[in-house]
Amino acid sequence: MSQSEPWDEVDAYFADLLAQDDDALQAALRESEAAGLPPIAVSAPQGKLLQLLAQVQGARTVLEIGTLGGYSTIWLARALPEDGRLISLEYDARHAEVATRNLARAGLDKIAEVRVGAALESLPRLADENPPPFDLVFIDADKVNNPHYVEWALKLTRAGSLIVLDNVVRGGRVLDADSTAPDVQGTRAALELIATHPRLSGTAVQTVGTKGWDGFALARVL
Repeated sequence: MSQSEPWDEVDAYFADLLAQDDDALQAALRESEAAGLPPIAVSAPQGKLLQLLAQVQGARTVLEIGTLGGYSTIWLARALPEDGRLISLEYDARHAEVATRNLARAGLDKIAEVRVGAALESLPRLADENPPPFDLVFIDADKVNNPHYVEWALKLTRAGSLIVLDNVVRGGRVLDADSTAPDVQGTRAALELIATHPRLSGTAVQTVGTKGWDGFALARVL
């Protein structure tokens, strides 16, 4: 058995004290593992952060790009009022099936909807529906398309909306301007878009914990 790192123990302490997984959240993780989904869901403290951001925002509508098993979706959906709406886009139909079951178990199927398909195909269809602007967009999908997801987030939000872009550190590889890795190129392009776009004000923060060395970008639509 590998020895746990100090940051794992700190994350566990924070989670036990401030971001406890209840039955629905624990079941979502178990179901995802049983279905063979990759163990890349946000941590409990990160899920609680997403929930708090949505609550501070007073969000009524949330768009999530990248559902996986619905663990982060549950955290976000719980921040919404009873008449709120969350749309989550998931490429993999098997992942979406697991997430849909997990959301129903959590009693959130009236608020949260999972749509299956490539996000860059789902997003134009969503825009054609002319939905009310989303108050918060959480982007946690294939990293090569991060700049495209940020651009779509701008089209589907309003002044004051928040955009959260996950996994921006890439184990430190984000520093490599000459990298040919698609995930690094996509992440750097998204960060540069946030830095230069006249309608965005943002920052990025490194994190360390059970997810390793990582981080997220947070941007406000102006």
